[in-house]
Amino acid sequence: MQIKILQNLLEANEEKAQEVRDFLNQKHIFMVNLISSPGSGKTTLLEKTLPILKQKFRVAVIEGDVETERDAKRLDLYQVPVSLINTKGACHLESVSIEKALLAFDLDQLDLIFVENVGNLVCPAEFDIGEHAKVAMLSVPEGDDKPLKYPLLFQEASLTILNKIDLLKYTDFDKTRFYDDLERVNPNLSVIELSCKTNEGIDAWVDWLDKRRIASLNRLG
Repeated sequence: MQIKILQNLLEANEEKAQEVRDFLNQKHIFMVNLISSPGSGKTTLLEKTLPILKQKFRVAVIEGDVETERDAKRLDLYQVPVSLINTKGACHLESVSIEKALLAFDLDQLDLIFVENVGNLVCPAEFDIGEHAKVAMLSVPEGDDKPLKYPLLFQEASLTILNKIDLLKYTDFDKTRFYDDLERVNPNLSVIELSCKTNEGIDAWVDWLDKRRIASLNRLG
């Protein structure tokens, strides 16, 4: 019974997600779903990214948190539209919540939307929210074993960001093992090594976003 309920939930979510994606396509908006563990640096990455992207794109953020407005308030300082979703205990965002969050924006004035998903490497990977790309993010202090422990996320992702590389010399993170495991899970997955502290990799991240957005628009004709 529980399996059937879960299947029905996922099917309903998939249908709504496609509706969200179709609607965003009509508006020529590219949406990115950022997924990581708590503390990996998603909010800090957006803080580094938004000032650069604002020079070229009209950007908004959907902020997903279990509780509080703290991350949303941090991003609000960058003068971009921010829509907050508090899940009240739920471990992921669903497409119906994204649809409601989009109502807070003037979508005719946007080119790019980031969704900062709830900190979790499991549930968010299972739920399509209408995004055009999932980005898996992990940080060096978390360890090098994440691709094999949470394979679905890395199978579903279009990009992996390895954050906090400035801390490599202070940890036992094994880059060779990390890349070997990633190759086993998804041999086609690109990786950007990045440090929000030193800004290393930020330009590569912005360039990836630009190219993926253009590719998405070109597919729409």
